[in-house]
Amino acid sequence: MKKEKIKMNEKPIISVKGLTKRFGQIRAIDNLSLDIYPGHIYGLMGANGGGKSSLIRHWIGLYLPDSGTCTTFDVEAKKLGPHELARIGYVHQEGKLIDWMSIAKLVRYVAAYYPTWNKDIEERYIKEFDLDPKARVGKLSPGQRQMVAVLLAICFEPELLILDEPAAAMDPLARRKFLELLMEIIQVDGRTIIISSHILTDIEKVIDHALIMNRGKMLCDKPLDDLREQYIRLRLTSLNGPIPEKLPFENIILKEQNGTKAIITLANNMKNHDELEEIADSIHCQLEQMPLPLEDIYQLVVESR
Repeated sequence: MKKEKIKMNEKPIISVKGLTKRFGQIRAIDNLSLDIYPGHIYGLMGANGGGKSSLIRHWIGLYLPDSGTCTTFDVEAKKLGPHELARIGYVHQEGKLIDWMSIAKLVRYVAAYYPTWNKDIEERYIKEFDLDPKARVGKLSPGQRQMVAVLLAICFEPELLILDEPAAAMDPLARRKFLELLMEIIQVDGRTIIISSHILTDIEKVIDHALIMNRGKMLCDKPLDDLREQYIRLRLTSLNGPIPEKLPFENIILKEQNGTKAIITLANNMKNHDELEEIADSIHCQLEQMPLPLEDIYQLVVESR
């Protein structure tokens, strides 16, 4: 989905400045600064232990900084109260649900706390995800539990929806429906979604802003379109004999070459397609530009640091 880029002087709904968090000798977050702006779908990516969940928990006041600051809706994390938390939907992969309740009873229990609860979304969601309202929560599969957790987080229509590995246990069909749902949710002006996931092939379809963390540091914070433009992959096919070992392209960071064929990846390419074709012609090669999947881009960002 194509979204407008962040506007000048737009106010962030989450602001992190110089945030550091330690657990014993481990520095989970290392002097990190970040602003989250309304109306976008952010993809938060990183390896296990990279600091993603620790960062998310600061946003909702579950963790407090050792140093630095974290504010959500202009309120410090340690001072977040019912008013601010009522504007946030949060789903964690290991979130606890009340196992002895049926889905229907759990939904009514949670809905009672939110005057903004949308019964139409609830009924549609239960139907589309084939959830049995009479089923006891404790008997649900991991994927079904995640579906219920997402239901509880979205039906009161929060301004900020934070999803920490929300679809990891869902089957492919359920994940597709879930992503379609996110696309609908974001259509409301000013609504913001942050989704942390290892399934980059899924979030690539919906996010418009990429956040990449590693070892407690933020390596990338930019619109997805800008990140895509940072790397380019080319396939070269010789029209006359072997391809030269030394290729005349700038900023080659990866190269696979075998006789008359080569695949190269360029970083920070400043040339347009016609200019790249001219270079390929100079070594008697046919050129084909190939899109890089987000998984490959993520690996390039992490390995370049």
